[in-house]
Amino acid sequence: MKIAIASDLFWPMINGISIFSKNLAEQLTLRGHEVVVFAPSQSGDFQVEKTDGYTVVRLSSVNFPFYPNQTEPLAPAKKLAGRITIPRVYLHNGYRLSLLPYREIKRYCKYNGFKPDVVHVQLQLMIGQAMIDFARKNHIPVVVTNHASPENLFDNLRMLAPLSPIINKTVLLYTKRFALQADYATMPTRQAIDRHFKKPENAKMPIEAVSNGIDLRLFTPKKVDSSFFDKFHLPKDKKIIMNIGRVDAEKHISTLILAFKENLKNNKDSVLVIVGDGTDMTNLQNLTYQLDISNKVYFMGTQIGEDLINFHRIADVFVSASPTETQGIVFLEAAACGKPVIGVDVGAVKEICQDGVNGFLCETDNVDQIAESINKILSNKKLADEFSKNGLEIIKQHDLNFTITKFEEIYKKVVDKKSTEPKDWRSKLINRFKK
Repeated sequence: MKIAIASDLFWPMINGISIFSKNLAEQLTLRGHEVVVFAPSQSGDFQVEKTDGYTVVRLSSVNFPFYPNQTEPLAPAKKLAGRITIPRVYLHNGYRLSLLPYREIKRYCKYNGFKPDVVHVQLQLMIGQAMIDFARKNHIPVVVTNHASPENLFDNLRMLAPLSPIINKTVLLYTKRFALQADYATMPTRQAIDRHFKKPENAKMPIEAVSNGIDLRLFTPKKVDSSFFDKFHLPKDKKIIMNIGRVDAEKHISTLILAFKENLKNNKDSVLVIVGDGTDMTNLQNLTYQLDISNKVYFMGTQIGEDLINFHRIADVFVSASPTETQGIVFLEAAACGKPVIGVDVGAVKEICQDGVNGFLCETDNVDQIAESINKILSNKKLADEFSKNGLEIIKQHDLNFTITKFEEIYKKVVDKKSTEPKDWRSKLINRFKK
C-alpha cells in the first residue's frame, strides 16, 4: 500500500506528534508499505531525504519565532545581576511553518509517480489541509488523527495568554470541523473524542480511539549501570522524582517544582530531574533559585534514544503536572519501564495513570496534593512495587504493534470504501439523486 503521512510537526522535533509520526512511518515501512512523509523543512528550503526505508519530503518553510523547533538547544538567556535571567521572547531557532505547501506536494507526487492509496494527516495546520485538498482532487481517502490540544500552543504564547480561553474554544471547534473532512478520524483516547464531539456516533465519518502506542521492546524495566549516573552527574544514593517532556508553560512544571519543595520536608534525600527543553526553562531555573532548591533540581535538556529510556528507568516515580495531555506518551513510557506515575485528573491521563492502581491523580495545580502523592510513593516501597506491577499490565494494551495493525485495518476500510464511490462530480450528483 502507498501511504502519505502529513505532519506539520516531524522529527527531529521532539514531541508526541512528531514521535508518533516517525514511529508510524518506520513501522509501516517495516511491514512492506511504501511511505512518504510530508513535513516542514528544517532549513527552510524544499528537499527530499531517504531515511530508514521511507521518504521524507521537506516542504519550504519559514521561521515562527515564538515557539521552539526543539531540534537544537535554546540559546542561553541573558542574565541580570549574575543570577536573574530574562525570559526568551523571540527565538531564532523557532518552529518551522510551511505556508503554501500544496504546489510542492502536487509537484512531488506528479514527477515521482507517487499516488497514495491513503493519506494520513497528523496535525490540522497548513500541510495537513493541503494534503486533504490534494487527496480530494485525486479521489484518495483521508484518515485524520488529532493528537493536539490547543492549550499546547496558545497557553505557551505569553502575548496571547490572556485570550487563551477564547482561542482554545475556537481552535477546538476548528479541529472538529477539520476532522469532518476525513473519511475516518482517530484520537489517542476516548476522552479526547468526547471533548471534541458531544455525539461522535452522529458524525458523518467513523471516529475511533487508537492509542499512540510505544515500542514495548525498547521501553522495559531494567537496572541502569552506575556509569549512566556518572555521565550525567546525578547522585546515586537519592530518590529520583522524574519529569520528562517539553519544558513549556502549558506543562505547569512550576507546579511540580513547588510540590517538590513541599516534598523535601518529608523526603530530604530526594531530587527532581527534569528532562527536556523549552521556552519556560529560564523561569523554572529562576524559581529553583528563589526557593533555594537549585542544588536539588537537575535540568538535563533534551535526551533521545537509550539515554531517554534510562532516565525513565532510574526514576522512583514519574510526575507530570500538565493539564493538557491528549494521551501523554511519557506516561506510557514511564509505565512500560515499571514506574509509578502521578498526573493531573484532566482529560485522557486517567486512561494511563489510574488513581490508586498504578499511581495517583491530582487536581490541577494542587501543590499539596501532588506533594502528598509523591510522599506516599517514596515512603512506601510495597505500594510503589504494587503500582509498578499494575502499570506493566496496563501498558500491554498500548503496544505499538497493536496500533500499527489497527491503522492498517483502518486504511484498508477507507480504501475499499473509496473504490466504490463515484470519482467525478456528475456521477456523484446522479448517485445522490438515486438515493
